Amino acid sequence: MRDRYLSVREVAELLGTTDRFPRRLVAERRIAYVKVGRHVRIPESVIREYIDANTVRPVQPRRRRLGRAA
Repeated sequence: MRDRYLSVREVAELLGTTDRFPRRLVAERRIAYVKVGRHVRIPESVIREYIDANTVRPVQPRRRRLGRAA
């Protein structure tokens, strides 16, 4: 499967953020990237992995036990 390489602007649009956020992820080495000359390209699969790793799942509510006296 061929991976598509996205520019910083495309990643920002995909995440719904400004350009600064993906640039910070790159600068802090929190995501993998490819340098093509002076341009930074980020594989689409890396963004999918980042989203999956940082997705917070909802907590299942506990069932209350009725009928117990305090």
